[in-house]
Amino acid sequence: MPLVAAALVEVVPDLASNHGASRGADQSPRRLTLAPLERLSVPHALSGADGENRSTAFCYIQAKHDLDALRAYLNRYRDQPKTLRAYTKELERFLLWAVVLRGKALSDLRVDDCEAYKDFLKSPDPRFVGERFARQSPRWRPFASTADGSAALSADSQRYAVRALRAAFAWWVDVRYLAGNPWIAVNDPPVIQRASAMKIERALPADLWRRLRNELDMRCAEEGDSRSTSQWRAMRATILLMGDSGLRREEAASARRENLKPSVYGTLARPVWELTIVGKGQRERTVPVSVATLEAMREHWADRGRDFDGAAIGSAGAPSIAPRGPLLGPVIIPWTDASRRRHRMQRGDALEIEEAGYTADGLNRLIGRMLKTLVETMDGLSLDERARLGQANAHAFRHTFGTQSVADEVPVDVVQKVLGHASLATTTIYVQAEKQRVLEEVAGYYARRTERGSANE
Repeated sequence: MPLVAAALVEVVPDLASNHGASRGADQSPRRLTLAPLERLSVPHALSGADGENRSTAFCYIQAKHDLDALRAYLNRYRDQPKTLRAYTKELERFLLWAVVLRGKALSDLRVDDCEAYKDFLKSPDPRFVGERFARQSPRWRPFASTADGSAALSADSQRYAVRALRAAFAWWVDVRYLAGNPWIAVNDPPVIQRASAMKIERALPADLWRRLRNELDMRCAEEGDSRSTSQWRAMRATILLMGDSGLRREEAASARRENLKPSVYGTLARPVWELTIVGKGQRERTVPVSVATLEAMREHWADRGRDFDGAAIGSAGAPSIAPRGPLLGPVIIPWTDASRRRHRMQRGDALEIEEAGYTADGLNRLIGRMLKTLVETMDGLSLDERARLGQANAHAFRHTFGTQSVADEVPVDVVQKVLGHASLATTTIYVQAEKQRVLEEVAGYYARRTERGSANE
């Protein structure tokens, strides 16, 4: 995501909000001009060029105003796209609130301003809330509305925002852009300490997981609309990679063919492939890849016009060309500026096209769209199963691997290494979930046996 764009939009303070002016009952709030960070411009008076909290010592970054300082901070995360997106969201929300609703520059804010923003997060101004639109759209809003039209953040999200802002201000103090950090005097929003942070209840039961795979195999083999069939094959390759290898969606999106190879521990009778990825916390790990996933990948690559196993040996006996590229990628590239930018690569003086894979959000949308179709059209599902499938998301397939592997008595330490958990205690949550399932099933058996005994008396 570019941090600077040519088409800038100047946002200005909402004077009615800043001065507490009241509106008549028949007067609706004035629509605000808002823009994301890469298109944002603010009046000079609110730029922070002369901010009260600016440090007088030698500054380590070249920042004439708050936007420069903000971009310098985000530039630290240019190689961590997920973190960059998260911090960009929090900082642009805070900057827009400060300029538009508070009428202050970031480098003018004090503790009482930070406390006010902390309260704002509990119930954002409706004019800051809207449906999801592209960042270049004038209808873009910093807070996405929920199904009921609100944008109420969870306590966890409120705490994350406060901590992200405190960390950013601390860095600005460290590099001598700011003289002090007002967030150090602000307490974190209280949150409930949950017994388990992972929502593993979204994992699919073994029977539903098996039937889903069979259904995808049938849809991938259908003749007719080749575009629709290729989408099913992309879906199958994605969920098998996550469900058989336990990948997070970000890991699946970044997985590359050159990092997938046959393992020396496999045999002709039982081949084993392994994939090396960089996961959470920039930790590298190697995961096994199933034969079913490999076959699904071969078909998905064929849909993209690629040879999964590499080019054939040439007439001169030259070795085959090792295949490279993202394991998962869209078959049809949307003809939009954003898509074209993602598939461009500069090599010297020439502008060449390089295939880009799915983004993590793209995989989420693909899975969500295809699961919705399955919920509506798949035969033989009970109402409960349709509900389970409808609630599943991309991460549910990683949890499915965790629960099913533990149920099949794969050692917990092995499951931990495949999933990339830093602590074995995290992985044992799947053991507890399996123990609960066993007890519930046996309790049901006891109840049914008692009912049959009563009926025979």
